Amino acid sequence: MGNEESRMNQLANETVLEVKNLRTHFFTDEGVVKAVDDVSFSLRKGEVIGIVGESGSGKSVTNLSIMNLVQTPPGKIMGGEVLFHGEDILKYNEKRLRQIRGAKISMIFQDPMTSLNPFLRISTQMIETLQLHQKLSKKESKQKAIEMLTLAGIPAAAERIDCYPHQFSGGMCQRVMIAMGLSCNPEILIADEPTSALDVTIQAQILELIKKMQEEYGTSIILITHNMGIVAESADDIAVMYMGKVVEFGTLKQVFTNPLHPYTRALMRSVPVLGAGNKEELESISGSTPDAMTVFSGCEFANRCTSAMDKCHGRFPVDTVAEDGHRVRCLLYEGGAENDGQ
Repeated sequence: MGNEESRMNQLANETVLEVKNLRTHFFTDEGVVKAVDDVSFSLRKGEVIGIVGESGSGKSVTNLSIMNLVQTPPGKIMGGEVLFHGEDILKYNEKRLRQIRGAKISMIFQDPMTSLNPFLRISTQMIETLQLHQKLSKKESKQKAIEMLTLAGIPAAAERIDCYPHQFSGGMCQRVMIAMGLSCNPEILIADEPTSALDVTIQAQILELIKKMQEEYGTSIILITHNMGIVAESADDIAVMYMGKVVEFGTLKQVFTNPLHPYTRALMRSVPVLGAGNKEELESISGSTPDAMTVFSGCEFANRCTSAMDKCHGRFPVDTVAEDGHRVRCLLYEGGAENDGQ
């Protein structure tokens, strides 16, 4: 029994993905957009990591970079590593990448209505993926597809598998995308704003479904969202992104009980808390996200920050470990002291 417990603990601590100093830029006529700027984080087996931030913070581009799906031109991965079981998949050729995508690392895109091919039946789109990656016959692939659709909560899956995407609601299309994403038993599932186009009731169902599938298959999940409430329900670790950088990283407990970065605090104050009643008013984050081509001489959040000091406008903060893996990129915490003065 002791050996089995030891093996399970080892699996739980196994790092399946490590992103190191990832940088992705877009080169336009107006200038260079540093969409991803020195991003690092790791993902363990069976873990859910939430990547949260406003629109334009670099969340989606980070995960497109992980999949090596950045369109070139205008985009280009400028540096860093994406280590999948210790191997840098950014160095893979296209043939080897195709063997990884869908089979080992799968992605659910933001809008299910545009992610599915409107001219092909659901069965065709699912069967092709299973035949390619699982080497199943057409009959076996269809049976597996029906099983996955049933698991994803599609009623009468055996009949509805031959429908076209337009015959499904947005919520049902998202369920189809989840079924497709998990049909090849990937080790990692990237869910890019999987509930953004859905009403709140369906949102809860989709999040519950992702959690159920994660528990069923032990899949590691990267959940991208702008909503702190969603990561509070689903994530083990949280990476908060702003202007292409991870400004805070920690466990769910660390970030929610002791948010360090002023931007994280602002995001949390903008989310309603169940049971707070009239005692707590929601606050909007002052100002707006700067233009992506803005050249900064200091902290990118300084002009919106209520805790900004003079030095914040002239010096870039570095990634600082505050406690037990809880990291923050803010001058308030450099040197181990909170706010060493102006």
